[in-house]
Amino acid sequence: MKIISTEKAPAAIGPYSQGIVTGNLLFASGQIPINPTTGAVEAKTIEEQTKQVCENIGELLKTAGSDFTKVVKTTCFLADINDFAQFNAVYAEYFVSKPARSCVAVKDIPKGVFCEIEIIAEV
Repeated sequence: MKIISTEKAPAAIGPYSQGIVTGNLLFASGQIPINPTTGAVEAKTIEEQTKQVCENIGELLKTAGSDFTKVVKTTCFLADINDFAQFNAVYAEYFVSKPARSCVAVKDIPKGVFCEIEIIAEV
């Protein structure tokens, strides 16, 4: 196994890795809309937060030697299912290969953010 770590995505804030590559697969931890430069959540809307999450995922993919076209599965968490349409519009700009997906509303997401996405991708 190989640990994936980059300063261009938010640092792990607990006892976990940003991602792990095993075999030809990347298993990335859930990403929330933290700006990796400042360490703060700066995005205010669901659209802005989804974009930041996807940018963070893009950096993990790049570090692992992969890209969005090789994502095979996503799991998406929304703080409010009523944000689904806006979330989905931004999500579709990044995940153009249409990976398998689960999307659920949850009670709370760390730091009170609106969305979180975890991925599995081929490397």
